[in-house]
Amino acid sequence: MTYRLFAFMMAALLFASAAHADKLIALSFDDIPRHQGAFLGVDERAVKLIATLERAGVEQAVFFLNPDKLMQEQGKGGEDRIAAYVAAGHVIANHSNTHPSLNSVSAEVYLADIEAAELWLKGRPGYRPWFRYPYLHEGGQDKAKRDAVRAGLKARGLRNGYVTVDASDWNIDDMANAAARAGKKIDMTALRNFYVQRHVEAANFYDQLAIKTLGRSPVHVMLLHETDMAAMFIGELVNELRKDGWRIVTADQAFRDPIGKRTNFDTPSAQGTLTEMLAWQKGIPAPRWYEFNNGKKLVSKFRQEVLGEGVGK
Repeated sequence: MTYRLFAFMMAALLFASAAHADKLIALSFDDIPRHQGAFLGVDERAVKLIATLERAGVEQAVFFLNPDKLMQEQGKGGEDRIAAYVAAGHVIANHSNTHPSLNSVSAEVYLADIEAAELWLKGRPGYRPWFRYPYLHEGGQDKAKRDAVRAGLKARGLRNGYVTVDASDWNIDDMANAAARAGKKIDMTALRNFYVQRHVEAANFYDQLAIKTLGRSPVHVMLLHETDMAAMFIGELVNELRKDGWRIVTADQAFRDPIGKRTNFDTPSAQGTLTEMLAWQKGIPAPRWYEFNNGKKLVSKFRQEVLGEGVGK
C-alpha cells in the first residue's frame, strides 16, 4: 500500500468518524414554578415531566427558578415540586426572583433581584451557581448596563447559564393553551409532531451555526420551559433527537464546555442565544437564529398544521 493511498484511507476514516460523531445536548427548563396550563394540573405536570424524563433516560436536566412565584402560589405545592425534581437527580439554578427584563430596569435593581433569588436558592440540595437571564436579555444596546451586571454576577460567584438552542417552546405552549381554552379543535398528533420537529430543527440549525463560528460542535444547552407541552412531549423529543444523532448529556457536562468561557461577547445588542451572539461577534452573516423563532412565522405554521386553519382554502 502506498503512502498516498494509506493517507487517503485514514482521511476517509476520520471523516466518517466525524460524520457519525455524537452531537451533544443538555436540557434546561425555565420559569419554575410555571403557571397553570390548559392540559395538565401543575402537580400532574411535574409528576409527568419527572416520569417521562426518567423513562427517556435523561439523567440530569437543570431547572431555573423564580422563587418569588413560590410566594405568589401561597403554599400550593411549588416547593414540593422543586424538591421532587431534585430528588429525581435534576439540579436547580437562578433565573432571578421576579423575572424582570434587564432591558427595562437598572443594573442595581436587577442585581438586587438576583440576590433575592440567591437567598432562597443557596444551600439547597441540587443548587448550581448558574444564572440565566430572563427573556435572554443581557442589556440590549446598553453596554454599560450589560457590563455592570456581568461584573455583579462575577462578584456573587455566579456564571452565565447561557442557552445555545432555542425553538420558542413557550410560544408553542401559549398557542396550544389559547386554542384549548377557546374550544378550538386541536390535532394532538400534529401538535406533538410540531413541538418535536421545531426543536430538532432548531438544534441542527444552531449546531451548524456553532460549527461555522467555532469550528466545532459544542455541548449544547436547549432552552425549554416547565410547560404542559414539555411534560406531554419531552419523551418523543428526546427519542427524535437521538434518532437524529444527538446524545443527551447532563447540564453539569454542558456547562463545562469551553464555550462557557466566551460569554463576555461584544455585539451591538446583547440578547438571545450564545450561539447567535458569538456568530454575530465573528461576523457570520444572517440568519443567526432559527427561522421559527420569528413569532409571525411560527403562529402561521401552527395554525395551519395543528389547527387546520386555512387548509384547503
